[in-house]
Amino acid sequence: MNVAVSSEKSSIEGNERILDLSSRNLFVGLMSGTSLDGIDAVLVEICGTTEDDFSWKQVAFTSRPYDKEYRSQLYRAIEQGTPELLCQLNTSLGEQFGSAVCELCGSVGVEPSELRAVGSHGQTFWHIPPSDVYRGSTLQLGDPATLAECTGATVISDFRSRDMAVGGQGAPLVSWPDLLMFTSADRYRALQNLGGMANVTWLPRKGSEENLVAFDTGPGVSLINEATRRATNFKEDFDRDGTLASQGSVNEHILSYLMDDPFLKIPPPKSTGRERFGSHLIDRIIERFEPERNGVSWQDLIATLTVFTARTISQAYRSWVIPKGLDEIFLLGGGVHNSSLFKAIKEELQVVSVRHGSELGIDPDAREALAFAVLAWGYLNGLETNIPFATGGSGGRILGSMTPGLVR
Repeated sequence: MNVAVSSEKSSIEGNERILDLSSRNLFVGLMSGTSLDGIDAVLVEICGTTEDDFSWKQVAFTSRPYDKEYRSQLYRAIEQGTPELLCQLNTSLGEQFGSAVCELCGSVGVEPSELRAVGSHGQTFWHIPPSDVYRGSTLQLGDPATLAECTGATVISDFRSRDMAVGGQGAPLVSWPDLLMFTSADRYRALQNLGGMANVTWLPRKGSEENLVAFDTGPGVSLINEATRRATNFKEDFDRDGTLASQGSVNEHILSYLMDDPFLKIPPPKSTGRERFGSHLIDRIIERFEPERNGVSWQDLIATLTVFTARTISQAYRSWVIPKGLDEIFLLGGGVHNSSLFKAIKEELQVVSVRHGSELGIDPDAREALAFAVLAWGYLNGLETNIPFATGGSGGRILGSMTPGLVR
Protein backbone atom coordinates (compact mmCIF):
# COMPACT_ATOMS: atom_id res chain seq x y z
CA MET A 1 0.00 0.00 0.00
CA ASN A 2 1.59 3.26 -1.13
CA VAL A 3 0.90 6.15 1.21
CA ALA A 4 1.21 9.75 0.07
CA VAL A 5 2.19 12.05 2.93
CA SER A 6 1.22 15.68 2.50
CA SER A 7 3.67 18.54 2.70
CA GLU A 8 3.46 21.10 5.48
CA LYS A 9 1.88 23.80 3.35
CA SER A 10 -1.48 23.31 1.64
CA SER A 11 -2.33 24.80 -1.74
CA ILE A 12 -5.99 25.15 -0.83
CA GLU A 13 -7.19 28.74 -0.48
CA GLY A 14 -7.17 30.03 3.08
CA ASN A 15 -5.99 26.75 4.58
CA GLU A 16 -2.35 27.18 5.61
CA ARG A 17 -2.31 26.19 9.28
CA ILE A 18 0.82 24.46 10.59
CA LEU A 19 0.15 20.77 11.14
CA ASP A 20 0.41 19.48 14.71
CA LEU A 21 0.28 15.69 14.86
CA SER A 22 0.20 15.84 18.65
CA SER A 23 -3.23 17.48 18.56
CA ARG A 24 -6.42 15.52 19.14
CA ASN A 25 -8.00 16.84 15.92
CA LEU A 26 -7.09 13.96 13.62
CA PHE A 27 -9.75 12.13 11.62
CA VAL A 28 -9.64 9.34 9.07
CA GLY A 29 -12.13 9.22 6.22
CA LEU A 30 -12.83 5.95 4.42
CA MET A 31 -14.51 5.45 1.06
CA SER A 32 -15.12 2.33 -0.97
CA GLY A 33 -17.15 3.27 -4.02
CA THR A 34 -19.46 1.56 -6.49
CA SER A 35 -16.52 0.84 -8.79
CA LEU A 36 -15.45 -1.79 -6.21
CA ASP A 37 -11.77 -1.12 -6.83
CA GLY A 38 -10.65 -0.77 -3.22
CA ILE A 39 -10.52 1.48 -0.17
CA ASP A 40 -9.54 5.14 -0.20
CA ALA A 41 -8.28 6.28 3.21
CA VAL A 42 -7.24 9.79 4.19
CA LEU A 43 -5.81 11.18 7.44
CA VAL A 44 -6.79 14.78 7.99
CA GLU A 45 -6.47 17.36 10.75
CA ILE A 46 -9.71 19.29 11.28
CA CYS A 47 -9.95 22.23 13.65
CA GLY A 48 -12.90 24.28 14.82
CA THR A 49 -16.37 23.38 16.03
CA THR A 50 -18.61 25.28 13.60
CA GLU A 51 -18.79 25.98 9.89
CA ASP A 52 -17.42 29.48 10.55
CA ASP A 53 -14.16 28.41 12.23
CA PHE A 54 -13.63 25.18 10.25
CA SER A 55 -10.12 24.58 8.90
CA TRP A 56 -8.43 21.45 7.63
CA LYS A 57 -5.16 19.97 6.47
CA GLN A 58 -4.63 16.67 4.69
CA VAL A 59 -1.87 14.63 6.36
CA ALA A 60 -1.70 11.40 4.36
CA PHE A 61 -3.70 9.47 1.79
CA THR A 62 -3.70 5.98 0.35
CA SER A 63 -5.71 3.84 -2.04
CA ARG A 64 -5.73 0.21 -0.95
CA PRO A 65 -6.94 -2.02 -3.81
CA TYR A 66 -9.00 -5.13 -3.21
CA ASP A 67 -7.33 -8.26 -4.53
CA LYS A 68 -9.01 -9.89 -7.54
CA GLU A 69 -10.59 -12.73 -5.57
CA TYR A 70 -12.12 -10.40 -2.98
CA ARG A 71 -13.38 -8.05 -5.67
CA SER A 72 -15.06 -11.00 -7.38
CA GLN A 73 -16.79 -11.83 -4.09
CA LEU A 74 -18.14 -8.27 -3.91
CA TYR A 75 -19.43 -8.42 -7.48
CA ARG A 76 -21.05 -11.78 -6.80
CA ALA A 77 -22.69 -10.47 -3.64
CA ILE A 78 -24.15 -7.49 -5.49
CA GLU A 79 -25.42 -9.54 -8.42
CA GLN A 80 -26.68 -12.64 -6.60
CA GLY A 81 -25.70 -12.37 -2.96
CA THR A 82 -27.20 -14.66 -0.34
CA PRO A 83 -27.88 -13.44 3.20
CA GLU A 84 -24.99 -15.66 4.34
CA LEU A 85 -22.50 -14.07 1.92
CA LEU A 86 -23.65 -10.54 2.78
CA CYS A 87 -23.30 -11.31 6.48
CA GLN A 88 -19.76 -12.63 5.99
CA LEU A 89 -18.75 -9.65 3.88
CA ASN A 90 -20.11 -7.19 6.44
CA THR A 91 -17.55 -8.42 8.97
CA SER A 92 -14.68 -8.92 6.53
CA LEU A 93 -15.15 -5.42 5.11
CA GLY A 94 -14.96 -4.07 8.66
CA GLU A 95 -11.62 -5.87 8.99
CA GLN A 96 -10.41 -4.54 5.64
CA PHE A 97 -11.33 -0.99 6.65
CA GLY A 98 -9.60 -1.44 10.01
CA SER A 99 -6.42 -2.66 8.36
CA ALA A 100 -6.42 0.34 6.01
CA VAL A 101 -6.76 2.74 8.96
CA CYS A 102 -3.94 1.08 10.91
CA GLU A 103 -1.54 1.10 7.96
CA LEU A 104 -2.34 4.71 7.08
CA CYS A 105 -1.87 5.94 10.65
CA GLY A 106 1.28 3.87 11.07
CA SER A 107 2.84 5.55 8.05
CA VAL A 108 2.97 8.86 9.96
CA GLY A 109 3.43 7.53 13.49
CA VAL A 110 -0.13 8.09 14.71
CA GLU A 111 -1.89 5.60 17.00
CA PRO A 112 -5.34 4.82 15.53
CA SER A 113 -6.86 4.89 19.02
CA GLU A 114 -5.81 8.55 19.31
CA LEU A 115 -8.00 9.61 16.38
CA ARG A 116 -11.00 11.78 17.15
CA ALA A 117 -13.00 9.50 14.86
CA VAL A 118 -13.06 7.45 11.68
CA GLY A 119 -15.74 8.46 9.18
CA SER A 120 -16.61 5.28 7.27
CA HIS A 121 -18.95 5.35 4.29
CA GLY A 122 -18.97 1.57 3.95
CA GLN A 123 -19.38 -0.42 0.75
CA THR A 124 -22.67 0.22 -1.03
CA PHE A 125 -24.45 -2.97 -2.05
CA TRP A 126 -27.82 -1.52 -3.03
CA HIS A 127 -29.42 1.90 -3.24
CA ILE A 128 -33.13 2.49 -3.87
CA PRO A 129 -34.02 6.18 -4.33
CA PRO A 130 -37.40 7.29 -2.98
CA SER A 131 -40.35 7.18 -5.34
CA ASP A 132 -44.10 7.67 -5.28
CA VAL A 133 -44.57 4.10 -4.08
CA TYR A 134 -41.48 3.51 -1.93
CA ARG A 135 -39.78 5.59 0.72
CA GLY A 136 -36.30 4.63 -0.40
CA SER A 137 -33.54 2.65 1.26
CA THR A 138 -29.81 2.11 1.07
CA LEU A 139 -27.44 -0.64 2.19
CA GLN A 140 -23.76 -0.16 2.99
CA LEU A 141 -21.73 -2.95 4.57
CA GLY A 142 -18.54 -2.78 6.63
CA ASP A 143 -19.32 -3.48 10.28
CA PRO A 144 -18.44 -0.39 12.35
CA ALA A 145 -18.05 -2.45 15.53
CA THR A 146 -15.41 -4.62 13.86
CA LEU A 147 -13.70 -1.48 12.57
CA ALA A 148 -13.73 0.04 16.08
CA GLU A 149 -12.25 -3.14 17.58
CA CYS A 150 -9.52 -3.30 14.94
CA THR A 151 -8.44 0.30 15.51
CA GLY A 152 -9.60 1.30 18.98
CA ALA A 153 -11.08 4.42 17.37
CA THR A 154 -14.57 5.83 17.52
CA VAL A 155 -16.37 5.16 14.24
CA ILE A 156 -19.06 7.31 12.63
CA SER A 157 -20.90 5.39 9.92
CA ASP A 158 -24.28 4.90 8.18
CA PHE A 159 -24.42 8.49 6.93
CA ARG A 160 -27.08 8.06 4.25
CA SER A 161 -29.95 6.48 6.18
CA ARG A 162 -31.01 9.54 8.19
CA ASP A 163 -31.43 11.71 5.09
CA MET A 164 -33.49 8.97 3.43
CA ALA A 165 -35.62 8.69 6.56
CA VAL A 166 -36.78 12.28 5.99
CA GLY A 167 -37.55 11.69 2.32
CA GLY A 168 -34.15 12.52 0.84
CA GLN A 169 -32.15 10.69 -1.78
CA GLY A 170 -29.39 9.92 0.72
CA ALA A 171 -27.08 11.40 -1.90
CA PRO A 172 -25.00 13.22 -2.74
CA LEU A 173 -23.57 13.72 0.73
CA VAL A 174 -20.25 15.22 -0.34
CA SER A 175 -21.89 18.58 -1.09
CA TRP A 176 -21.69 19.90 2.50
CA PRO A 177 -17.97 19.07 2.85
CA ASP A 178 -17.39 20.46 -0.66
CA LEU A 179 -18.96 23.73 0.41
CA LEU A 180 -16.64 23.99 3.41
CA MET A 181 -13.44 22.92 1.65
CA PHE A 182 -13.55 24.10 -1.95
CA THR A 183 -15.68 27.23 -2.32
CA SER A 184 -13.88 29.99 -4.23
CA ALA A 185 -14.04 33.68 -3.41
CA ASP A 186 -14.54 34.78 -7.00
CA ARG A 187 -15.38 31.78 -9.20
CA TYR A 188 -18.37 29.52 -9.74
CA ARG A 189 -17.06 25.97 -9.47
CA ALA A 190 -18.36 22.51 -10.25
CA LEU A 191 -16.76 19.43 -8.74
CA GLN A 192 -17.50 16.41 -10.92
CA ASN A 193 -16.89 13.02 -9.36
CA LEU A 194 -16.11 10.11 -11.69
CA GLY A 195 -16.52 7.08 -9.47
CA GLY A 196 -18.73 4.12 -10.29
CA MET A 197 -21.50 6.69 -10.52
CA ALA A 198 -20.94 10.33 -11.44
CA ASN A 199 -22.14 13.26 -9.36
CA VAL A 200 -21.73 17.01 -9.43
CA THR A 201 -21.54 19.69 -6.76
CA TRP A 202 -21.99 23.24 -8.07
CA LEU A 203 -20.53 25.76 -5.63
CA PRO A 204 -21.60 29.41 -5.51
CA ARG A 205 -19.00 32.05 -4.77
CA LYS A 206 -18.03 32.50 -1.14
CA GLY A 207 -20.43 34.81 0.65
CA SER A 208 -23.15 34.34 -1.96
CA GLU A 209 -26.69 33.63 -0.82
CA GLU A 210 -27.24 31.29 -3.76
CA ASN A 211 -27.94 27.64 -2.98
CA LEU A 212 -25.50 25.03 -4.18
CA VAL A 213 -26.66 22.34 -6.63
CA ALA A 214 -25.71 18.69 -6.17
CA PHE A 215 -27.00 15.51 -7.80
CA ASP A 216 -26.01 12.31 -9.58
CA THR A 217 -25.53 12.91 -13.30
CA GLY A 218 -25.60 9.21 -14.20
CA PRO A 219 -22.92 6.56 -14.68
CA GLY A 220 -19.29 7.27 -13.98
CA VAL A 221 -17.02 4.35 -14.80
CA SER A 222 -19.45 1.55 -13.85
CA LEU A 223 -20.50 0.65 -17.39
CA ILE A 224 -17.01 1.11 -18.82
CA ASN A 225 -15.60 -1.17 -16.12
CA GLU A 226 -18.25 -3.84 -16.65
CA ALA A 227 -17.68 -3.92 -20.40
CA THR A 228 -13.90 -4.03 -19.87
CA ARG A 229 -14.20 -6.99 -17.53
CA ARG A 230 -16.14 -8.92 -20.16
CA ALA A 231 -13.92 -7.80 -23.05
CA THR A 232 -10.80 -9.09 -21.28
CA ASN A 233 -12.36 -12.27 -19.85
CA PHE A 234 -12.21 -10.65 -16.41
CA LYS A 235 -8.45 -10.12 -16.56
CA GLU A 236 -8.85 -6.33 -16.32
CA ASP A 237 -11.31 -4.49 -14.08
CA PHE A 238 -11.12 -1.09 -15.79
CA ASP A 239 -10.09 0.46 -19.09
CA ARG A 240 -6.54 1.39 -18.15
CA ASP A 241 -5.82 4.95 -19.42
CA GLY A 242 -8.81 4.62 -21.77
CA THR A 243 -6.81 2.40 -24.12
CA LEU A 244 -9.69 0.15 -25.22
CA ALA A 245 -11.98 3.12 -25.86
CA SER A 246 -9.30 4.78 -27.97
CA GLN A 247 -9.20 1.68 -30.21
CA GLY A 248 -12.94 1.70 -30.92
CA SER A 249 -15.55 3.77 -32.75
CA VAL A 250 -18.78 5.12 -31.27
CA ASN A 251 -21.94 3.27 -32.32
CA GLU A 252 -24.58 5.97 -32.72
CA HIS A 253 -27.52 3.52 -32.50
CA ILE A 254 -26.41 2.21 -29.12
CA LEU A 255 -25.56 5.73 -27.94
CA SER A 256 -29.01 7.01 -28.91
CA TYR A 257 -30.65 4.11 -27.07
CA LEU A 258 -28.65 4.83 -23.92
CA MET A 259 -29.40 8.55 -24.02
CA ASP A 260 -33.14 7.77 -23.91
CA ASP A 261 -32.85 6.57 -20.30
CA PRO A 262 -35.57 8.42 -18.36
CA PHE A 263 -33.25 9.09 -15.40
CA LEU A 264 -31.32 11.58 -17.51
CA LYS A 265 -34.40 13.77 -17.94
CA ILE A 266 -35.42 13.87 -14.27
CA PRO A 267 -34.55 17.22 -12.64
CA PRO A 268 -32.58 17.27 -9.37
CA PRO A 269 -32.59 16.20 -6.63
CA LYS A 270 -31.87 12.70 -7.87
CA SER A 271 -29.53 9.77 -7.26
CA THR A 272 -28.77 6.49 -8.96
CA GLY A 273 -26.57 3.41 -8.73
CA ARG A 274 -25.53 0.09 -10.21
CA GLU A 275 -29.17 -0.96 -10.06
CA ARG A 276 -29.75 1.21 -13.15
CA PHE A 277 -26.28 1.66 -14.64
CA GLY A 278 -24.67 -1.71 -14.01
CA SER A 279 -24.25 -5.17 -15.49
CA HIS A 280 -27.95 -5.59 -16.30
CA LEU A 281 -27.75 -2.65 -18.71
CA ILE A 282 -24.80 -4.26 -20.50
CA ASP A 283 -26.89 -7.44 -20.78
CA ARG A 284 -29.75 -5.48 -22.36
CA ILE A 285 -27.43 -3.82 -24.87
CA ILE A 286 -26.04 -7.20 -25.94
CA GLU A 287 -29.52 -8.74 -26.19
CA ARG A 288 -30.99 -5.82 -28.14
CA PHE A 289 -28.14 -4.92 -30.51
CA GLU A 290 -26.24 -8.24 -30.81
CA PRO A 291 -22.93 -6.36 -31.17
CA GLU A 292 -20.78 -9.31 -32.24
CA ARG A 293 -23.22 -10.36 -34.95
CA ASN A 294 -23.44 -6.80 -36.26
CA GLY A 295 -19.73 -6.10 -36.36
CA VAL A 296 -19.56 -4.03 -33.16
CA SER A 297 -16.40 -4.91 -31.25
CA TRP A 298 -15.90 -4.67 -27.51
CA GLN A 299 -13.63 -1.70 -28.20
CA ASP A 300 -16.51 -0.04 -30.08
CA LEU A 301 -18.88 -0.69 -27.18
CA ILE A 302 -16.41 0.68 -24.63
CA ALA A 303 -15.85 3.78 -26.81
CA THR A 304 -19.63 4.22 -26.96
CA LEU A 305 -20.03 3.85 -23.20
CA THR A 306 -17.23 6.35 -22.65
CA VAL A 307 -18.93 8.97 -24.82
CA PHE A 308 -22.28 8.11 -23.21
CA THR A 309 -20.85 8.85 -19.77
CA ALA A 310 -19.40 12.16 -20.98
CA ARG A 311 -22.64 13.14 -22.70
CA THR A 312 -24.80 12.43 -19.66
CA ILE A 313 -22.54 14.80 -17.74
CA SER A 314 -22.69 17.54 -20.38
CA GLN A 315 -26.47 17.20 -20.75
CA ALA A 316 -26.92 17.55 -17.00
CA TYR A 317 -24.66 20.60 -16.93
CA ARG A 318 -26.48 22.32 -19.79
CA SER A 319 -29.83 21.71 -18.14
CA TRP A 320 -29.16 22.45 -14.47
CA VAL A 321 -25.62 23.77 -13.85
CA ILE A 322 -24.38 26.11 -16.58
CA PRO A 323 -27.50 28.34 -16.41
CA LYS A 324 -26.50 29.24 -12.81
CA GLY A 325 -23.08 30.47 -13.96
CA LEU A 326 -19.94 28.36 -14.23
CA ASP A 327 -16.27 29.30 -14.51
CA GLU A 328 -14.50 25.97 -14.03
CA ILE A 329 -15.07 22.25 -13.62
CA PHE A 330 -12.74 20.00 -11.62
CA LEU A 331 -12.80 16.28 -12.43
CA LEU A 332 -12.23 13.99 -9.45
CA GLY A 333 -12.38 10.28 -8.65
CA GLY A 334 -10.92 7.24 -10.34
CA GLY A 335 -12.25 8.19 -13.76
CA VAL A 336 -9.76 11.06 -14.07
CA HIS A 337 -7.11 8.46 -14.88
CA ASN A 338 -9.04 7.40 -18.01
CA SER A 339 -7.67 9.76 -20.64
CA SER A 340 -10.36 8.82 -23.18
CA LEU A 341 -13.09 9.76 -20.72
CA PHE A 342 -11.30 12.97 -19.70
CA LYS A 343 -10.95 13.94 -23.38
CA ALA A 344 -14.60 13.12 -24.12
CA ILE A 345 -15.81 15.31 -21.25
CA LYS A 346 -13.65 18.22 -22.43
CA GLU A 347 -15.03 17.84 -25.96
CA GLU A 348 -18.61 17.77 -24.68
CA LEU A 349 -18.11 20.85 -22.46
CA GLN A 350 -16.01 23.19 -24.56
CA VAL A 351 -17.90 26.22 -23.23
CA VAL A 352 -16.19 26.00 -19.83
CA SER A 353 -12.72 25.26 -18.43
CA VAL A 354 -12.41 21.55 -17.52
CA ARG A 355 -9.54 20.96 -15.09
CA HIS A 356 -7.87 18.03 -13.35
CA GLY A 357 -8.86 17.67 -9.70
CA SER A 358 -5.24 17.82 -8.60
CA GLU A 359 -5.36 21.55 -9.36
CA LEU A 360 -7.45 21.89 -6.19
CA GLY A 361 -4.36 20.86 -4.23
CA ILE A 362 -5.55 17.34 -3.38
CA ASP A 363 -5.19 13.89 -4.84
CA PRO A 364 -8.35 13.57 -6.98
CA ASP A 365 -8.86 10.05 -5.61
CA ALA A 366 -9.03 11.42 -2.04
CA ARG A 367 -12.01 13.76 -2.40
CA GLU A 368 -14.79 11.42 -1.21
CA ALA A 369 -12.74 9.98 1.66
CA LEU A 370 -12.00 13.56 2.73
CA ALA A 371 -15.72 14.27 2.67
CA PHE A 372 -16.51 11.45 5.09
CA ALA A 373 -13.81 12.61 7.49
CA VAL A 374 -15.50 16.02 7.47
CA LEU A 375 -18.93 14.44 7.94
CA ALA A 376 -17.58 12.60 11.01
CA TRP A 377 -16.31 15.95 12.35
CA GLY A 378 -19.76 17.41 11.72
CA TYR A 379 -21.42 14.58 13.64
CA LEU A 380 -19.20 15.07 16.69
CA ASN A 381 -19.98 18.79 16.70
CA GLY A 382 -23.73 18.31 16.36
CA LEU A 383 -23.97 19.91 12.92
CA GLU A 384 -26.65 19.20 10.35
CA THR A 385 -24.67 17.87 7.41
CA ASN A 386 -27.26 17.04 4.79
CA ILE A 387 -28.38 19.83 2.49
CA PRO A 388 -32.14 19.36 2.01
CA PHE A 389 -32.45 21.28 -1.27
CA ALA A 390 -29.69 19.05 -2.69
CA THR A 391 -30.89 15.68 -1.38
CA GLY A 392 -34.62 16.41 -1.33
CA GLY A 393 -34.96 15.71 2.39
CA SER A 394 -37.65 17.53 4.34
CA GLY A 395 -35.16 19.05 6.77
CA GLY A 396 -31.58 19.28 7.99
CA ARG A 397 -30.29 16.37 10.05
CA ILE A 398 -27.14 15.24 11.87
CA LEU A 399 -25.97 12.35 9.70
CA GLY A 400 -24.34 9.17 10.96
CA SER A 401 -24.32 6.74 13.85
CA MET A 402 -21.54 6.41 16.42
CA THR A 403 -19.75 3.27 17.56
CA PRO A 404 -17.53 4.26 20.52
CA GLY A 405 -13.85 3.38 20.47
CA LEU A 406 -11.95 1.65 23.23
CA VAL A 407 -11.74 3.44 26.58
CA ARG A 408 -8.33 5.15 26.82
